Amino acid sequence: GCEALLELFFIWFILFHSFVYLPCGSYTEIPPKPPGSVTVLPPVKPAGGPQAFPDAENSNLPVFTMDYARIQVPFEVTLWVLLASFAKIGFHVYHKITFWVPESCLLISIGLIVGAIMHSVHEEPPAVLSYNVFFLFMLPPIVLESGYFMPTRPFFENVGTVLWFAVVGTLWNSIGIGMSLYAVCQIEAFEVQDINLQENMLFAAIISAVDPVAVLSVFEDVSVNEQLYIVVFGECLFNDAVTVVLYNMFIFVADMPVVEPVDVFLGVARFFVVGLGGMGFGVIFGFVASFTTRFTSNVREIEPLFIFMYSYLAYLVAELFSISSIMAIVTCALTMKYYVEENVSQRSCTTIRHVVKMLGTISETLIFFFLGVVTITTEHEWNWGYIMFTLLLALVWRGLGVLVLTQIINPFRTIPFNFKDQFILGYGGLRGAISFALVFTLPDSIGRKKLFLTTTICMIMFTVFIQGISIRPLIEFINVRRTNRNLETINVEIHSRLIEHTIAGVEDLCGQWSHYYWKDKFLKFNNRILRKILIRDNRAESSIVALYKKLELQNAMEILDTVSGDINAGSSIVSLQYVYPLSPSSSCSLSLSLYFALSLILLLSLSLACSPSLSLSLVLSLTLSFFLGTTLQAWHTCIWGVSPILLCRSSQPLSG
Repeated sequence: GCEALLELFFIWFILFHSFVYLPCGSYTEIPPKPPGSVTVLPPVKPAGGPQAFPDAENSNLPVFTMDYARIQVPFEVTLWVLLASFAKIGFHVYHKITFWVPESCLLISIGLIVGAIMHSVHEEPPAVLSYNVFFLFMLPPIVLESGYFMPTRPFFENVGTVLWFAVVGTLWNSIGIGMSLYAVCQIEAFEVQDINLQENMLFAAIISAVDPVAVLSVFEDVSVNEQLYIVVFGECLFNDAVTVVLYNMFIFVADMPVVEPVDVFLGVARFFVVGLGGMGFGVIFGFVASFTTRFTSNVREIEPLFIFMYSYLAYLVAELFSISSIMAIVTCALTMKYYVEENVSQRSCTTIRHVVKMLGTISETLIFFFLGVVTITTEHEWNWGYIMFTLLLALVWRGLGVLVLTQIINPFRTIPFNFKDQFILGYGGLRGAISFALVFTLPDSIGRKKLFLTTTICMIMFTVFIQGISIRPLIEFINVRRTNRNLETINVEIHSRLIEHTIAGVEDLCGQWSHYYWKDKFLKFNNRILRKILIRDNRAESSIVALYKKLELQNAMEILDTVSGDINAGSSIVSLQYVYPLSPSSSCSLSLSLYFALSLILLLSLSLACSPSLSLSLVLSLTLSFFLGTTLQAWHTCIWGVSPILLCRSSQPLSG
């Protein structure tokens, strides 16, 4: 029975397929032809002459192709980074330039030259700086660098003063400048009556962001007192966080037709929620990063990755919830720095420090460089009355704020600020990369965006070039208090710890709680609980032992740097057997050849670009910056006989 069923099924399957898939000419149902239709015949090719439908030409395999549109964005970004980096090399070849002129001034000057060349050939600047690019990619490295390299002990000893100037001082400047500019806008002669109070407050918050990078470099060179240095450093860092919070809040308020009293109350509440929320996220991610590095002893090569990823993740999560991302990444860096460096190897620690420094430097360099380009190539709106009053009001409110806030905070300080310190605090309020990036990324809904951009650029130019260049002579002229920061010895550490413990004990007996008391309590809590959770080798370590290890490591690094040239040149010495310095003329020609060879390589790569005017401007500016730097180096080498290249054959053996 089964075989019969299979035979029937097989016969049915054959008949079904024969009926469905009939060959051409077999019986099938032909659909009826619609009435009035026209039968279209296929075209007939003529024997000769042109054809209505020519055959497609056969394309051969190309030997060389170029697809610039595919790599345009990363290619141009790489060229800008290379150009800015080469400019920094040219600046630092001759150290006396950067000794008197801040590096930011030199970068802006090169940007002005590039912008002038691009403007002369009618070339638009590349759109590399947008709101998302700045806040998601360029700002995090800058803030991470500042937070990671913050001197921990001086910061926590002066944390009250730092937050006082950063938070209250920024609010003082923003509100004071904003209200004063709104009063200036009521003068009909200036023709700026259309700028309302919300937009003036937004612009005042932007120009309240201080960026005293040049001042800090001068402070390090002349070794000003530690209290003044850390207050300027911390104010710069936390001032950026407060400024960004005010910036986002005032952008929202600027679109509101009427501001109700309840909106003011909600704005104040949001200010504190955003700041404290960012600190909370930073502490959480800092502890998670420290706990993760506890288990990386067998995978040392990925230890630095966790530091960067957790820091950036803290920043992104804070942006996700619209809280202070700068506070998040700064707090994360301050939290994990101590514990992470206890867990990771020395090589990973060195890698972290160098990469953080490199990323922050690249971001700041690009912003200053782009500022110079935009100054020339962008259409500006000039209103000299508004610009001059902005400069005047910024200086006045900055000076008044320092005087008033210092008089309030001095009674609570162990070492109060004198008048010289107050003058440097007020005069050192330079504006820089953060202010420019914020005003450049303003939304188009702001009616006077071009005027705000022009005024901010003038503000940056004035503070960076005038105040930045004159800050060093002023510090030396008024003789600001100095500190020997290199005086780190075991003896100093022992006496410092003794004094701190004594003061903490006296305060405990008197019932007074200052930072010495809280520091002592935190150290006990840290040794009993946090170190056991976050650090692999959780044994409590004395600060004296930690300082001894630090000094020994510094000594070893100095010795290694001193003899590294001889160690690295060992194989060459063995092969050549003799070493003799080149003549100054040979070293000069070799240095110039090396630099211009790099310029030629960049020229060849730029020639592949589809925009020859942009390539021409970049090459000309690069050649100009290299020519200045290498000419100064060649002059210095030829005059003083300092040769950078030492290996060559000689008739005398190597001594020592």
